[in-house]
Amino acid sequence: MNHLDKLSRDLATGRTDRRGFMQGALALGLGVPAASAIVSKVEAAMPKKGGMLRAGLAGASTSESYDPATYVSIFQQMGLNFAVQNNLTEVNENSEIIPELAESFEASADAKTWEFKLRRGVEFHNGKTFEAEDVLASLNHHRGDDSESAAKPLLAAIEEMRAEDKHTVVFKLAEGNADFPFVMNDYHLPMCPSKDGKIIYEDGAIGTGGYVMEEHEPGVRMELRRNPNYFKGDARAHFEEVELIGIADVTARQNALITGEIDVMNRVDIKTAGLLARNKSIEIDEVTGTQHYTIPMDTRAAPFDDNNVRLALKYAIDREKMVETILQGHGKVGNDHPIAPANQYYAGDLEQRVYDPDKAKFHLKKAGMDSLSLDLHAANAAFEGAIDTAVLYKEHAAKAGIDINVVRAPNDGYWSNTWMKKPWTMSYWGGRPTEDWMFSVAYVAGGDWNETFWSNDRFMELLKAARAELDGDKRRQMYREMQMIVRDDGGAVVPMYANYIDAHSKKLAHGPLAKNWELDGWKMVERWWFA
Repeated sequence: MNHLDKLSRDLATGRTDRRGFMQGALALGLGVPAASAIVSKVEAAMPKKGGMLRAGLAGASTSESYDPATYVSIFQQMGLNFAVQNNLTEVNENSEIIPELAESFEASADAKTWEFKLRRGVEFHNGKTFEAEDVLASLNHHRGDDSESAAKPLLAAIEEMRAEDKHTVVFKLAEGNADFPFVMNDYHLPMCPSKDGKIIYEDGAIGTGGYVMEEHEPGVRMELRRNPNYFKGDARAHFEEVELIGIADVTARQNALITGEIDVMNRVDIKTAGLLARNKSIEIDEVTGTQHYTIPMDTRAAPFDDNNVRLALKYAIDREKMVETILQGHGKVGNDHPIAPANQYYAGDLEQRVYDPDKAKFHLKKAGMDSLSLDLHAANAAFEGAIDTAVLYKEHAAKAGIDINVVRAPNDGYWSNTWMKKPWTMSYWGGRPTEDWMFSVAYVAGGDWNETFWSNDRFMELLKAARAELDGDKRRQMYREMQMIVRDDGGAVVPMYANYIDAHSKKLAHGPLAKNWELDGWKMVERWWFA
C-alpha cells in the first residue's frame, strides 16, 4: 500500500479528517484539484447515519424464543445474535476471525490453553457492565447435563474455564484446537448479562449490540432501534431503526422489494435473478460461501462399500452442466469434498474431477461390473432443485452404463425418514467457517451427522493433528491431504457450491461482503447504511 492509499484509507475509517488528508496529499505532491476529487469520492462512499432499514426475510419461525440455545431462525441469528447481541469473536469479510467483545485472544504452544482479554467499559442494554462472569454464564448455559443446545458439542472439549480477573477468561481444552476462536463466533454463543451465574433472557433479548430490541412477534416482525452507546462507536450500526419482516414466499419478497415496501431481501430465486438484476433501482449481491449440495452414499451398504463404485458415480456426473442448469450459473463446481472456496485452507490446486463416462466404466469394471442399477432417493426438501438434479444425474450416468432410478420421497419427514435411512439420497449443507468444523460435523468416523457412514484411518489421524497445529503452512498441507482423501475415497458426490444471492435497493450501500453466511455474514444490520 502506497502513502496515498493509506491516507485515503485513514480518511475512510476516520483516522484522519478532510484537513489532515489534504495536508498529507499536498505533502506528497498531489495538486489541490486532484486531492479534492479523492476527498469527494471517499466521503461519498463513507457510511451515513440514520434512516429505517426494512428487510424481508425467508427463514423466520413462529417458534422463536430468546434462549440462545434455541437459535435457528434468521430473526434469531441476524436480529438477535448479530444485531442485539455480540460474540467474543467476529468473522470479517476475508473469512478471518477477529476479536469482538474480546479485545484479544492468545493460545499456548499446544493450543490447549486459550486466554481471552475482554473489552473494558462495555455495557449491556440493561446497564450491567460486561465482565468475565457474563462469559462464564453465557457458555455454561450450553454445557449443562440437561442442555439440549446445538452448541453443546462445540464446547465439549472445554475441561475448565475460569475468570482470572474481571476482564480475563482462560479456557483449558482436552486437546489442542487452533480454531477455538471460531467456535466462539457460533450463533448460539452470544454474550448475555448474568445474575448469580445464570444468564438473563426470559423477558427478552438483552445484549451489548448496536441495536436494542423494541418489539418482536416471532416469525412475523422484529423492530430494533440504534443503541447510542454502542462500543464500536460510529464505525458500525448506522441505521436509526430496523424492521425485520418474515416473508416466506420468494415471489412476495421480490414484489415487496420491487415496489419499495422493503429495502432488502434474502434468498433470491435463481430463476428470476436475471430479471431482477435488470431493474435499475435494485442491486444483486452474490458470493460463493460454504453452502454446498451433496449426494451421499451409505458406504456400509453394497455396492457403495466398494470405492470403485463410488469413483464410478463421481465420474458419471457432469458438474458444469449441473451448475449451468440447476444453479443457472449461480455457483461453482464441487470436487467431491466439502471445503469451499471461501474456506481458509481450500485446496484450489487439487485436480478438478470432471465428467468422464469412460473412467466411470473403467472403475465399474474394476468393481467387477459391466453395468449398475441403483435407487436415488430425492425430494426438494433436501434443497430446491434436488429432484431436477437427480433426474439430470440419471441422464449423465446412463452414458457410463449406470441406471439411476430416481425415487421421489415426500418432502414432509424427508430428513427423519429418508436422509441417512436410505442407502443413496440427496443432501444439503450450509457449510462451516473452518475446515475442522466441517470435517468434524459430517466426516468424522462415528459422528451423528456423518451421512456417508465413512471412515478412514489416515483422515482421522490428520484431523486430530491439524486441529492442534498453530503453524498455518503445516495446517494447509494437512487439510489439502484431507480434501484429497475425501475426494478420492469418501462416500459423497459433491457436485456444486450454491452462491448466496440477496438483493437490495440501490439506496443501500455496504463494503466488501463476508462469505460465511448470507446477507454479509448475517451482519447486514450492523455493517450496511443508506447511501
